[in-house]
Amino acid sequence: MDILTVLPSDFGYVIFIYLYSWIMLTYLGVNVGAARKKYDVKYPTMYSDKEQVFNCIQRAHQNTLEVFPQWLVFQTIAALIYPLSASVLGAIWVTSRFSYAWGYYTGNPAKRMNGVYGYIGYFGVIILSISVALQLILRA
Repeated sequence: MDILTVLPSDFGYVIFIYLYSWIMLTYLGVNVGAARKKYDVKYPTMYSDKEQVFNCIQRAHQNTLEVFPQWLVFQTIAALIYPLSASVLGAIWVTSRFSYAWGYYTGNPAKRMNGVYGYIGYFGVIILSISVALQLILRA
């Protein structure tokens, strides 16, 4: 079976959102590496006892990694039936992680809330995933 005949025709947009999320994760990771050098935080130390800004940069990346697997699963499930909606919601979530990080990078953890709009994308794909699950269950 050819995968191009199985996936919705608009699934290509979803793939671009996956690529966008890879760019975002790479960006956050590179920033942690640069901050390690700038603030002299050696591996494998996760957090600094002296440098609050480093800790904020590290947490922005770590928190994103903590939620990324769940987002990826829901994004994929939603995209199987609703590829355009999932793509828009995914773009919102990924973009919000930049805003979240930039706020956190100020050294004031409260400014991470600049990315709070990402919950629209996150909960959106969860709701769409529930819809997909119900459609499958009720179809039986």
